Amino acid sequence: MEQIQPTSLKNAQTTKNTTKALEDNQSFWRRLGKDLSVNREQYLIFIPVLLYYILFHYFPMYGSVIAFKDYTPSAGIWNSPWVGFKHFKSFFESYYFITLLKNTLILSITNLLVGFPAPILLALLLNELRSKRFARMVQTITYMPHFISLVVICGMLLQFTRDNGIITHLLGYFGYPQQTMLNNANTFVPIYVLSGIWQEAGWGSIIYLAALTGIDQELYEAAAIDGANRFQKMFSITIPCILPTIVIMFIMRVGKIMSLGAEKVILLYNPAIYDSADIISSYVYRRGIIGTDWSFSAAVGLFNSVVNFILVFAVNALSRKMNDTSLW
Repeated sequence: MEQIQPTSLKNAQTTKNTTKALEDNQSFWRRLGKDLSVNREQYLIFIPVLLYYILFHYFPMYGSVIAFKDYTPSAGIWNSPWVGFKHFKSFFESYYFITLLKNTLILSITNLLVGFPAPILLALLLNELRSKRFARMVQTITYMPHFISLVVICGMLLQFTRDNGIITHLLGYFGYPQQTMLNNANTFVPIYVLSGIWQEAGWGSIIYLAALTGIDQELYEAAAIDGANRFQKMFSITIPCILPTIVIMFIMRVGKIMSLGAEKVILLYNPAIYDSADIISSYVYRRGIIGTDWSFSAAVGLFNSVVNFILVFAVNALSRKMNDTSLW
């Protein structure tokens, strides 16, 4: 019998794999064409969303190249001279690097540990209220701060925490000195985090309330038959059922741990507390917008984005390994 050469077997297998890939590709385009014809209305609705992300999220990415150049508006992006990692090295070796990184992590981690559970607890408490009318009233009240302008919120905080402000006056009964709280470096983080909870906890609870509505009520009935009280139902049924939603939201929150918005920090801080309140995004604003050092600020912003990207992948992989819940 004629012996088949290994090279012939390899070529036959390659041809087979190529043919299968072509068939799968054709099958994909046929399925896509069929889906487009069946769900054309949904795709038309999706077009504005797609255009938004292309124009405002993906298209501007090409501008990140100025982090590796000495950019000047007169020369333009592509005609500005290349400098490699000069701006990254300058940032890492600067006096401000450790301070900015420390302040950003302290503020972000505190906000994560204290602020992330707040909407979950609020949703659980609203779910346990017997009076639905009262629950709707509480929801409306807690949603309202989300729609107040951040400038107005910060203006209120500045007034309320002055040496004669209402919050300072109330804390005076507990021994706090009558002085402007935002001139004290130790009170900046609590003011930032607690005001954020007040403003966003109600709005953030919406997604958890939606998850709670999807829980099968027969589970609660079965638990009641077994003699479970309300706290036992919460810990044995409610929390485990919304745990996938909590995990997904936690992964997305960790992905923003280095991307605290500069707006609120800039509106609240002052030179007296720069050492504890200045974070990476506010530093980028001062160097890039006020100081017109666009390449340096782009390098710092790119570093920030890379760290967030790594964190999202790491937490997503850890979550997928531990409880089979992940973004992808």
